[in-house]
Amino acid sequence: MENIDNMGRNSLEALSRDNLTERGRKKLAKDIVCGIITLVCLASGLFYTYILKGQHEIVPQILYVIGVLIEGVPVIVAGLKGIFTKNLTNAMEILVGIAVIACVFNRELILALLIPLILNVVHLLEERSIMGGRDVIEGLKKMQQTTAVLLLDGKETEVDVAALKVGQEIVIKPGAGIPIDGVVLSGETDIDQKSLTGEPQPAHAGVGDTVYAGTVNLTGRIVVRVEREHVDTSFSKILKVLEESEGISVPESRLTDRFLGYYIPFVLAVAGAVALISADIAKAIAILVVSCPCGQMLVSSAPMIAALSVSTKRGILIKNSKFIEELTEIDTVVFDKTGTVTCGELSLDAAVPFEGADATLLLRVAASVAIGSTHPVSRAVIAAAGELDYDRTLAVSEVSGGGVEAVGADGQICRFGRAEWLVSLGIVIPQGFPQNAAGSVSYVALGDRLLGALCFNDTVRENAAACVATLRTLGAEHTVMLTGDREEPARVIGETVGVDEVYARLLPQDKLDRLQALSADGRNVLAVGDGINDALVLREATVGIAMGAMGSDLAIDSADIALMNNNLMNIPFVVSLARETRRTIYQNLVLSIGITAVMMTLSAFGVISALAGSVLHNLGAFAVLLNSSRILRKK
Repeated sequence: MENIDNMGRNSLEALSRDNLTERGRKKLAKDIVCGIITLVCLASGLFYTYILKGQHEIVPQILYVIGVLIEGVPVIVAGLKGIFTKNLTNAMEILVGIAVIACVFNRELILALLIPLILNVVHLLEERSIMGGRDVIEGLKKMQQTTAVLLLDGKETEVDVAALKVGQEIVIKPGAGIPIDGVVLSGETDIDQKSLTGEPQPAHAGVGDTVYAGTVNLTGRIVVRVEREHVDTSFSKILKVLEESEGISVPESRLTDRFLGYYIPFVLAVAGAVALISADIAKAIAILVVSCPCGQMLVSSAPMIAALSVSTKRGILIKNSKFIEELTEIDTVVFDKTGTVTCGELSLDAAVPFEGADATLLLRVAASVAIGSTHPVSRAVIAAAGELDYDRTLAVSEVSGGGVEAVGADGQICRFGRAEWLVSLGIVIPQGFPQNAAGSVSYVALGDRLLGALCFNDTVRENAAACVATLRTLGAEHTVMLTGDREEPARVIGETVGVDEVYARLLPQDKLDRLQALSADGRNVLAVGDGINDALVLREATVGIAMGAMGSDLAIDSADIALMNNNLMNIPFVVSLARETRRTIYQNLVLSIGITAVMMTLSAFGVISALAGSVLHNLGAFAVLLNSSRILRKK
């Protein structure tokens, strides 16, 4: 039987027949066959003795010995292995093995047979009900496509996904899973990305957009150019991170290991003392059985499994033990601005007309020339103009480093761009106009006449202010925003979001220097960035969280936690989750030790027999699992 530690640490193993690995299926089949044979031996022995009234006592004893050899010997061997290798993960086998040997020497063969048999049956049920954290990963694995439709010379051919090469074109039909990371060459569709981002709403994808393996094409036929081979897709890397996270060893699990080093000698001493004082070896056997440390083995692994399950469903990847060790102690949060606090996309902040012009005319003229440009400022103008009536037919030309211009219906030249460009053309722009403008400013002119200015700013992410406020309630005493942007727009966004300090015009090395200065003051710093130009900061911080990491290898590699979507509220969520997980671990420790102590006391007084103890000793484990499962209900 797989030892209890492996049951706990690998409780993310498949819990249903569909999810079991080939090795797991063989082991399950072996356990079931051995259990059936042992039950047959037990039933045959009892039938011979009580039904057939057999006169030969040796017959049932031989049957019982066969059952002990089948079920008990593997436990004894595992226990001896644990003793000689000093491997405390075999703590259960050590105690149960000693109990089985004691039963044999006491000629209680039925008990020697039943104790390991009942333990195996109960633990099998326990494994199948251990919360199903692995189901999340197995569910993701099932979304990996094994075949793809290759488009070659106009013909569609089904091929193995592993055979696809960068640059090849594939066809993805409605309802089909996307097998590879690529760029849409033709068609448009809606993509279900919640397997990666946790977002329930489908994302629209058209020509030029990137699509990712592990997502599902919902509505339209698309042709995609392969950008990454099968082993390098974002989905494959995410699965690798999740599987590595199964082996996270948190400080509390190391505490459990140290505890078991004293626990086993203590139990053996108690059992020996009870046997000597009471002269009843049955009580000592019962103590050995009820003291099996099932609950203690699950103290830290069960809450961590639940936390990984909850976080993965929200598109949060937890990579290492900092989740428990240090995230709960954070007192300072450092945010990147562009792409983190803001969306990284400009939006029109204000339209300021000049002397006699009006805001509508100003925006109409700007939109008439901006529609022919792909510059981010031009896109922001078109978005702001919406359904406004403006000329969409002008022949627009771009002036490098200046702006855009076109000849209007009245023969006048419409211009939209930088102040320096318009001034060089003889257009007068008063000093300081417009006053108190935040963000970037572009000017609009009709002929030689200045119509006014358009002020642009980066769009603050939804819930950015709520994220900062919630982090404060969770213990973040100091919040900082670092950006390479100009001072004035950075401060406006900082005030909008509610951070304490803003540092602007910083290069990546400057950001790192600021972070190191904060850490030098003894602060535990959580850094949040987009993982591209913030890699240095994310690696150096006490804990680094990468925003919008889907498709970004650097984001996944550099951070301790990666958010596959851009929901800022996932940051306080994961801090809160870490605290709840740690709190649950300590609760589990008290529960498991308390229940074991009570059962050992009852066994010493003969209230609990060894046979009853083989079932009741699991109360601690089930209490730990039940307590840990509360994390799964976290909203």
